[in-house]
Amino acid sequence: MEINIEILVANESHIPYVDIILNTIEAAAKVRGTGIAKRSPEYVKQKMIEGKAIIALCGDEFAGFCYIETWSNKAFVANSGLIVVDKFRGHGLAKKIKRRAFELSRQRFPEAKIFGLTSGLAVMKINSELGYVPVTFSELTDDEAFWKGCQSCVNYDILQRTGGTKCICTAMLYDPAKHPDDPFNKAKKDNEEAGETEESENK
Repeated sequence: MEINIEILVANESHIPYVDIILNTIEAAAKVRGTGIAKRSPEYVKQKMIEGKAIIALCGDEFAGFCYIETWSNKAFVANSGLIVVDKFRGHGLAKKIKRRAFELSRQRFPEAKIFGLTSGLAVMKINSELGYVPVTFSELTDDEAFWKGCQSCVNYDILQRTGGTKCICTAMLYDPAKHPDDPFNKAKKDNEEAGETEESENK
C-alpha cells in the first residue's frame, strides 16, 4: 500500500513535533546501541525557526527528520539527526529526507563542504550515492563547538583516547569543488556571470 508522505523544510508551525523527534532519535540510539550527540528541545526549535531542518509528515503524523548546521564560519555544513519512525521504514524515506537536507545545504551554503559522522551502514550508503567520500577526521571542521556535541555520546571516550582522530563513526565529506557537474555549482556560476554582465552594462 502506497503512503503519502510530505518532505518539507520545517518552520515554526512544526515546533509541536520537537518532543517526538527527540524521543524517536533517543529510542533509535538505544536500540542500535550506538552513540548519538544529544540535542536540546531549544536547539531543534531554533533549527526549525531558521529553516535549517527537514521534516517528513504522513498527514499530521511525524515520519522523519534531519537538520543542518554550519561550522567554521560556514566553511562546513553538517547534516545531522537523521531519523525515520519505524512504521515508515522500507519506503526509501531516509534517502529522500537526506537528499532534501543535502539540497537545502547546497542551496543555502553553496561554498560549503558538507560532512557527516555516522556509524550506520544505511546512512553511509546514502551519503556515497550523494557523492560523499570517507575521510579522516582531520579533514572535517576544527570548530570546537561541533566536537563538543560529541560529549553526550557513549563512545566519546574513544574520541578522547585517540586525540580526536578517530571513533566508532565514519567521517564522510562532500566537497563541491570536486563535483563540476553539481547543478548548484552551475547555478552559482550562472549567477556570477549574470552579475558580471550587468555590471559591465552599467559602466
